[in-house]
Amino acid sequence: MKKYKWSNLYLIFVFVILYAPIFYLMFYSFNVGGTMHGFKGFTLDYYREVFADTRLLIIVLNTFVIALLSAVIATIIGICGALAIKFIPKPVGKNTLLSLNNVLIVSPDVIIGASFLIFFTILGIKLGFISVLVSHIAFSIPIVVLMILPKLQEMSSTLIDAARDLGASQWQVLSKVILPYIAPGVLAGFFMALTYSLDDFAVTFFVTGNGFSTLSVEIYSRARQGISLSINALSTLIFLFTILLVIGYYFINRKNNTKTVRSGANKR
Repeated sequence: MKKYKWSNLYLIFVFVILYAPIFYLMFYSFNVGGTMHGFKGFTLDYYREVFADTRLLIIVLNTFVIALLSAVIATIIGICGALAIKFIPKPVGKNTLLSLNNVLIVSPDVIIGASFLIFFTILGIKLGFISVLVSHIAFSIPIVVLMILPKLQEMSSTLIDAARDLGASQWQVLSKVILPYIAPGVLAGFFMALTYSLDDFAVTFFVTGNGFSTLSVEIYSRARQGISLSINALSTLIFLFTILLVIGYYFINRKNNTKTVRSGANKR
């Protein structure tokens, strides 16, 4: 009982440390006084200021286009990578691919960003939309692979053997057996890639050029110019959108799990 109590207290402490600054920021985004201390009244002026800023709305659009495109492309490549790691016959090759996949996960973002900057500079690629997109795809792929691999490892090889015995082609095995089974992992990988892309600052900071920016870089630039509660309002909107993504993923994943349980019960 005491262990249970201490674990609850520890969780409460961790959540307070994590979320107290966020709620503090959100609270003062409504402060008519224009400062981060001494709440003087409620206002929505800073939110109106955000929606009236045309340049900022373009940056928001750029951010979401980059996030969606990179998540979709990274998910497709991640599926191929997870399948390669799962079905490669030699253990040495499998371990090598898995190790290479994990390099980007454990590498510091600053190193990744600097490496991409050098890479694009050598190739003569202008920094902007393409450089940010390629970078986001690259660091999202390992995340997608790690989301999909556990589902592939759970899948029994007898399912594939049975499909082949029934005359299914390679494409039919992939589209009718493997992909439906790993769909929850694919969905998780997509949402993780989307979230990482929306959230990334360090890598994006290195590979953005003049005339192109994302929300994370823009918030950083504005914060350096001085305290403005429009930053609070913008950060609050991003946080709420991220919460909606998490809630949406939760319900979609729950729905998929329910379908899986029902289909398993029907087969029995």
